[in-house]
Amino acid sequence: MHDFAIAAGLLVILIVLWDAFETTVLPRRVSRRFRLTRIFYRTTWLPFRAIARGIRPGNPRENFLSIFGPLSLLLLLVTWAFGLIVGFALLHWGLGSRLSVPAGISGFRADLYLSGTTFFTLGLGDVAPTSGASRVLTVVEGGMGFGFLALVIGYLPVLSQAFSRREATIALLDARAGSPPTAAELLRRHGSAEDSEALSSLFREWERWSAELLESHVSFPVLAYYRSQHDNQSWVAGLATILDVCSLIVAGIEAAPTRDARLAFAMARHAVVDLARVFNQEPRAPRPDRLPETELARLKQALAEAGMPFKQDAGAVEHLLHLRQMYEPYAHALSEFLLMPLPAWLPPAGAKDNWQATQ
Repeated sequence: MHDFAIAAGLLVILIVLWDAFETTVLPRRVSRRFRLTRIFYRTTWLPFRAIARGIRPGNPRENFLSIFGPLSLLLLLVTWAFGLIVGFALLHWGLGSRLSVPAGISGFRADLYLSGTTFFTLGLGDVAPTSGASRVLTVVEGGMGFGFLALVIGYLPVLSQAFSRREATIALLDARAGSPPTAAELLRRHGSAEDSEALSSLFREWERWSAELLESHVSFPVLAYYRSQHDNQSWVAGLATILDVCSLIVAGIEAAPTRDARLAFAMARHAVVDLARVFNQEPRAPRPDRLPETELARLKQALAEAGMPFKQDAGAVEHLLHLRQMYEPYAHALSEFLLMPLPAWLPPAGAKDNWQATQ
């Protein structure tokens, strides 16, 4: 029984330490299916999302969903700390550590209490180790408690900075593509000849944004659960909008910076595919279709009125469909998983930008 406790304690400590290392330090996607963090988010996000589906879409649902990202991060840190405390308590108990304890506390409870006070460096002294093995374990756990605190202090600002960088670019899309953002509105606002360079600059900016999004969300997947400041904005919608715009330009709009659109499309598509894989989401086409024939006809008319006519030949439409099939199934999978709706191709009637609607 004591050998089993030692083995279990070592296993718990190693699992927690390796999981914390992969989550907070390792800047690379971890493809292994069995991970403590992955199990944690599976068991917390799925029921949380199920509850959110029962809440009215819009502000009430978004307010509820906005809690999950920060709250889950705190709960994950608590889970790691609890795992380490239990692991060291099992080691104390399995090794038969001799302890100086007050009346009323004995057995595994004393080991657990000693482990907790040591990990959080309280140093109360009412339960103290008296054998060599227990003293070594106490020193090791105390040092690990300091390291854990330093890890948390360094981890949270990194997440906050990555979130701020992501949201700043999304906020800039408000005046450029409307709220919620749409491909037709973005092209309409950049349809004049003098805006061609502005459109090129926009594509270069979003190409870099997509690269930063991929790097930060692969390294710190918890950021994907963080919601935007406005209900009609999200990183999934922003990414899908840029992919929509680039697809239109590459497929059949000649009066636009095609090269920059191709580069932005490649990077944004890379991001949406890799992030869908990070969350183990199988690609699936949106149902109903985001751009049926009637909507495509309206889109062509809107583009022509904006001074950016779409080619009328069937080859351009087929090319557009091919490009959409390269990213829409992945974007839709992320949208369903995270409850972040994909944008339409055309803005809803009477829609105002967030900066116009704010009183």
